[in-house]
Amino acid sequence: MHPNQDPTDWQQPTEQPSQAPYAAMTDEAQSGPLVTLSHDETPTSDTSEPPQESATEQQPVRWQATEYLHHDKTTLWFILFGVVVVAFILIAIFLIQSITFAVLVPVMAAALVVYSYRPPRVIDYTLSRQGLHINDRLYSFGEFKSFGVIRDDGEYSIMLIPTKRFRPGVTVYFPEEAGEAIVDMLGVRLPMQELKLDVIDKLTRKLRM
Repeated sequence: MHPNQDPTDWQQPTEQPSQAPYAAMTDEAQSGPLVTLSHDETPTSDTSEPPQESATEQQPVRWQATEYLHHDKTTLWFILFGVVVVAFILIAIFLIQSITFAVLVPVMAAALVVYSYRPPRVIDYTLSRQGLHINDRLYSFGEFKSFGVIRDDGEYSIMLIPTKRFRPGVTVYFPEEAGEAIVDMLGVRLPMQELKLDVIDKLTRKLRM
């Protein structure tokens, strides 16, 4: 204190804010979540929901049908069948020159005739998100590249075209009333194409069981 300064002029200095490097958080602040946002972020609430499948995709389609179309064998059927058997025997003898195959042809033909009198089985089919269930066997959709609908003599069938080149397709018969649900289920997962029967298919269906 300077000698000429009056002691009565002295005043208490005003209180300065604390210069501490941090301030203690209150209980209310500590209880809330700590959120850090960048300059271009704003807090948003994720209310989006994953897309839901339609009812057609969720519900399996079940039906029953015979494994093949059974027809009574006429005289014309036996004549055509005999012609085909003789043709295979001639091909085995003169073109392939295999006596073994020539002997096997009539044996297989006899077994086919006996088999033709067996009534077709009734099979349980189910289409689900996993694939096509035929009784207890599952064919996943990944095994096929497309499908098509075939109408033959008033009967409807679905043919599944396999991805493997030399693998035979899977033919499934179905009642007409279940056709829309079956096509909708398959159409979500496989492309649909127009199928036409070739000469071999037509001959096979003429000689079918």
